[in-house]
Amino acid sequence: MHAFSSEDCKGIFWDRFDHYTTKFGFAPFVVSLLSNHYHVLGYLKVGENLSPLMRGIHGSVAKLVNDHRDERLLPFWTDAGHQNYFDGCIRDETQCRRADRYVLTQCQRHGICEKPEDYPHTRTHVDLDRAVKRALELNAFMSGVPYARYLKKRS
Repeated sequence: MHAFSSEDCKGIFWDRFDHYTTKFGFAPFVVSLLSNHYHVLGYLKVGENLSPLMRGIHGSVAKLVNDHRDERLLPFWTDAGHQNYFDGCIRDETQCRRADRYVLTQCQRHGICEKPEDYPHTRTHVDLDRAVKRALELNAFMSGVPYARYLKKRS
């Protein structure tokens, strides 16, 4: 479902994203909004704020975008029965740089434009080298947290 195909609906997303990231202390590094989903990489100091941050963004965006549309999208963020967002913690500098590149190049991956700087809905909030340096200073990378995707399943 392409809930964000209009500029008005994209504007709703950005307004609510900015509001709730400020409210819950989330510092975005890079964000890319496409017509049917978004990607974000950033830093959240207080982990307990993740759930209310996501509820705030997703709840308010769904309501306001649906109010703007002729036909309501239900469910809004997902196909029935699936999780409406995926979160993960960044384990090291390499993963951070790869995640940043992945978010930054969404407009290329989806054939919107060749250069991320030409797409107004890919927004870089901080210089990546500076963000990585600060994350290292804060010991913010979650190097000790296992990443299920890379763990071998035992039979």
